[in-house]
Amino acid sequence: MLLWWLAGNKEISATARWIIEDETNSIFVSAASAWEVSTKHRIGKLPRAGPLATDFRGVVTGQGFLELPIGLDDGQHAGSLVGPHRDPFDRMLIAQAKRNDLALVSNEKLFDDYGVIRIW
Repeated sequence: MLLWWLAGNKEISATARWIIEDETNSIFVSAASAWEVSTKHRIGKLPRAGPLATDFRGVVTGQGFLELPIGLDDGQHAGSLVGPHRDPFDRMLIAQAKRNDLALVSNEKLFDDYGVIRIW
């Protein structure tokens, strides 16, 4: 969703846009997102994400978003999640949302199977 937000994509739901734009909300961006964007840019799946892949911290903090680092407990939780979703980046986001009582802004309905609050 971060890429859509930065690109000004109009497909972001009105609810998600309202929550992100509301300055009273703390918006966290996981280190997993930096890992995913950088990896996908490197292998050619996100060729236009160069500026973000190069200065992820600068772009994210420039938006007023907060860093959500990955800890050992996050890794353990993500690895032990039961369910069909195999994407390691998404599994980390799910684990962090559950462990930190955070909502995920996403159009991924599969996240609902993991008991996280999903905003869309």
